[in-house]
Amino acid sequence: MTIEIKVPTLGESVTEATIAKWFKAPGDAVRADEPLVELETDKVTVEVPAPAAGTLTEIVAATGATVGVGAVLGLIGAAGAAVKAAPAATSAPAPAPAKAAAAPAVMPAAKKIAADAGIDTSAIAGTGKDGRVTKGDVLAATAAPAAPAPAPAAPSGPRSRAEQEERVKMTRLRKRIAERLKEAQNTAAMLTTFNEVDMTALFDLRNQHKDQFEKRHGTKLGFMSFFVKASVAALKDWPAVNAEIDGDDLVYKKYYDIGVAVGTPQGLVVPVLRGADRLSFAGVEQGIAELGKKARDGKLGMEDLTGGTFTISNGGVYGSLMSTPILNPPQSGILGMHKVQQRPMVMPDGSIKARPMMYLALSYDHRIIDGREAVSFLVRVKECIEDPSRILLEM
Repeated sequence: MTIEIKVPTLGESVTEATIAKWFKAPGDAVRADEPLVELETDKVTVEVPAPAAGTLTEIVAATGATVGVGAVLGLIGAAGAAVKAAPAATSAPAPAPAKAAAAPAVMPAAKKIAADAGIDTSAIAGTGKDGRVTKGDVLAATAAPAAPAPAPAAPSGPRSRAEQEERVKMTRLRKRIAERLKEAQNTAAMLTTFNEVDMTALFDLRNQHKDQFEKRHGTKLGFMSFFVKASVAALKDWPAVNAEIDGDDLVYKKYYDIGVAVGTPQGLVVPVLRGADRLSFAGVEQGIAELGKKARDGKLGMEDLTGGTFTISNGGVYGSLMSTPILNPPQSGILGMHKVQQRPMVMPDGSIKARPMMYLALSYDHRIIDGREAVSFLVRVKECIEDPSRILLEM
């Protein structure tokens, strides 16, 4: 009996993937649930397990091929079954199985306006939740002709020192990162405001309790839990920073799912720490450690990467002294942490002391957030870090 190995459901809005690598070759014995092939989507890397034990008799989709959800990747047969040689790896994506295009979901108000104007909504890119076409999308389409989609950048042609260069095809994840960052720049009215924070009190508190904290909770007491908690406190005070634009509406979120940017060998990913406002400091540290490990091991799932309301990026771990982080759409704010550096500071009594200082940056969407809100948000984070008791006492 032959059993098909198929592409599993890859998550919301993800319809295809690229074959990253096969762990087995035709003729190899396989165990049930043993990882057989690794798929790379524009969001995560997914391992497909063997649906049954037996022998891998055929690889249908070669490494490098593009496959759709439900496509057959290979075949498993009984021991001793005839084996077919694996196809050669391809550098160009193979066409995904033909699939009828689904009409985009359209909000009722948008549908009526489109009908009155004689506009085909299937030609409009929806900006609403789940890609829905909103009233604003239709009005924009009626105001101006749709711009043609930009053509992919053409190769630069012959290169004078090509023998000293290495050309590598962009992964789906890297392409998606590039698209999202450019989308943020093209769509949002992005602005960055800066402040600096004295880390002395936080250093003292951490040094005083870190050993006992780790012994009791089984995880290290880092800085991220304080910045997550400080951000939640500031988000509660300034709800616009936790909001997003959905068509003509502003959506204010009363939950706090904090994305934590993590660098991996495959590129930057932003797993989401759910319900950060309800977690203890230990819960935050444990959650971040777990997400970081899953990111480095390539084990993040779609549920780990979707639905964040605000993002924190720590370029300081790489030595960055200052930067302007780019928004993670559709979020309206991102906090950038940076390297802690001793600097001479003038104290309230006029004396000068060396203090451990960190620059903070808040990039925000000026369409939603005014300057007063952005600056006040960052001041609130600064106050909570310089006096951590404010977080505990909710002051």
